[in-house]
Amino acid sequence: MLPSSTLEEAKALLALLESRGLRLATAESCTGGLIAAALTHVPGSSAVVTHGFVTYSNEAKRDVLGVPWGVLEGYGAVSDSVARRMAEGALARSGADVAVSCTGIAGPGGATPGKPVGLVHLGVAMADATRAVRRIFPGDRTAVRTATVAEAFALVRDLVG
Repeated sequence: MLPSSTLEEAKALLALLESRGLRLATAESCTGGLIAAALTHVPGSSAVVTHGFVTYSNEAKRDVLGVPWGVLEGYGAVSDSVARRMAEGALARSGADVAVSCTGIAGPGGATPGKPVGLVHLGVAMADATRAVRRIFPGDRTAVRTATVAEAFALVRDLVG
């Protein structure tokens, strides 16, 4: 279960999006649906949340979100390029106004040279803008995933203003 502070952040983000008439989709890998779960924990979230894509495998990222196979092979699933394309794919396939994505290494395994445990790339997209950030979150699997949810909310807030 997510901390109450994260659920309060979800409630505030939903209120912001609803006040602007914006609908949101999520595209998640390392969080396995936690972003969507936090948002949909809030009663009335269906006024804002349209889709929650969990694309854990490379094949799902390609087949469901349209991330090109060459991008996945060339940059790796945990990359700025993939996070951007996941957000753009979720936006295109959902009809939402805003989409947020994440792909990372929550641990305890999975690290490779240059890609440590805790590395997460997040993306956020609207029709006229796509942004991505790289973060390294400390802690165990739960801490990395929880921090990723909070960062996803912050990215959406920053983009929609």
